[in-house]
Amino acid sequence: MVISVQYHLTIHDLPSRERPRERLRQYGAASLSNSELLAIILRTGTPKENVLNLATRLLTRFRGLGGLDQAAFDELCAEAGIGEAKAAQLKAALELGRRLVSLQPEDRAIIQSPQAVLNLLSAEMSFLGQEHMRVLLLDTRNRLVEIDEVYKGSVNTAVIRAAEVFRGAVRQNCPAIIIVHNHPSGDPTPSTDDIAVTKQLVAAGKLLDIDVLDHIIIAQQGYVSLREANQGF
Repeated sequence: MVISVQYHLTIHDLPSRERPRERLRQYGAASLSNSELLAIILRTGTPKENVLNLATRLLTRFRGLGGLDQAAFDELCAEAGIGEAKAAQLKAALELGRRLVSLQPEDRAIIQSPQAVLNLLSAEMSFLGQEHMRVLLLDTRNRLVEIDEVYKGSVNTAVIRAAEVFRGAVRQNCPAIIIVHNHPSGDPTPSTDDIAVTKQLVAAGKLLDIDVLDHIIIAQQGYVSLREANQGF
């Protein structure tokens, strides 16, 4: 999604095709990225940051929804653009989500193919200006438990630490994960580092008894499933 360089204080100030509420109404909530859903909850940005950028910054700062959920109320309030009202809205929304999952675990999204991953993340990740690595945490039936943001920047063997990638799965006692990262160049072709990172994480997962089901690269020109390409697995 290309965001205008102008400042947009509210969702209504965005072009109609980019408004999360309009996209939710047209395509359904499941088609929206975490940033878009969070932007709907936050409603407004600041004079220097539109609401989508604010939502993305929060998810990056706290490493995904799990980190936001664990953040203290005062810690959220300390973030630029987040006062007590927005912090309360975030905490209330996350608590409702947790209660829904606990009451109806069978209704969680089931991730059975790369396309299901693309439906969740492609709209946002294919247009990111930097490389981001996210980890989908899955339960025993491949139902989505959480999406963790674990890296922002260059995704290569020099910076990736298995402990960071598997931290959420260990904490949530998840038996399987799917790794996703983007190529800002637009070309999803795996690099030598991408394949090496995949081999490294698959091996680490075996030691932890956590299955790495796939590593998917998302870009504007498409995607590559390293599992389907038999690269790194």
